[in-house]
Amino acid sequence: MSAARVLVVDDNPTNLKLASDVLEAAGYQVLKAADAEEAVVVIQETKPDLILMDIALPGMDGLTLTRLLKADQETHDILIVALTAFAMKGDDRKAFEAGCDGYISKPIDTRRLPLQVAEILKRPPPG
Repeated sequence: MSAARVLVVDDNPTNLKLASDVLEAAGYQVLKAADAEEAVVVIQETKPDLILMDIALPGMDGLTLTRLLKADQETHDILIVALTAFAMKGDDRKAFEAGCDGYISKPIDTRRLPLQVAEILKRPPPG
């Protein structure tokens, strides 16, 4: 089986590099985007198996993009995990209500991230 394609969407270059490096070291094919608009282009070109979606993005935020992807027949089955520093009470609920399939708070635990991604990828596709 080929390596799962994981799109990391984060406007913070340090966070984007860290998550990408950790996942690449774990054997995943990693795609990167710095904002929602760039993510849309990447998704259209190479449909990822999983998206790690930062919530606070410039322009269109991550939850808005998640809603759009989940409403589109072409992309509704992509697993999306909110990856966010907004770890306030109720933020995970907002992420799930927007259609996210999981929630990981930042700062990421570099030892746990590949395991969390593997667990999420084992789930049956949504919808």
